[in-house]
Formats: sequence, C-alpha cells, structure tokens
Amino acid sequence: MKASKGTRTKTRTILRKKPRDRGLSPITKAFQAFGSGEKVNIIIDPSVHKGMPFSRFHGLTGTIIGKRGSAYEVNVKSGNKAKTVVARPEHLTKNAE
Repeated sequence: MKASKGTRTKTRTILRKKPRDRGLSPITKAFQAFGSGEKVNIIIDPSVHKGMPFSRFHGLTGTIIGKRGSAYEVNVKSGNKAKTVVARPEHLTKNAE
C-alpha cells in the first residue's frame, strides 16, 4: 500500500509534547496580541489543531505583516524566498531579540 502524504507526515518528534507538558496549553496563549513589524518565533503547539502552520516553518523566526481574522500573517524567509505563513497566536511566541 502506498504511504499517505498528508500535511503531518514525518512530524512524530516535531509535533509531540514532553510527557509532563501533555494536555491543553494555557488559554492566555490564545489571547496574545502582536503588532505589525514585530518579530515572532513559530513554535507549533500540537494540542491546538486550528490555525496550525505547516511543519516546515516550525522553529523559524519571522515578522508580523498583518492580521487575517483571528490569525496573524507572518513573513518568513524559507531558503531564498520570503513566504507568508498564516498562524494563530497559540503557535507564535515573541522573539527575545
């Protein structure tokens, strides 16, 4: 049988929480607000399926360029191209820099 090629293939370690961190994240992560031009890290929260960006962008840093509904548009450089990733705030964290 042919292996399926869904959007979550080969993500066994990326989309997994440590045993003590299992379960839902705090609701305050969903209420985070970001301004345009702000630097954010894309860290996918596997317990929230809605608004999850593609696994290729996990761990990357980008800048907020706008808002789309309750999600944010993040400009990320992937290779030599600039790409726009749409992700909800549960999957974003403010960059320390």
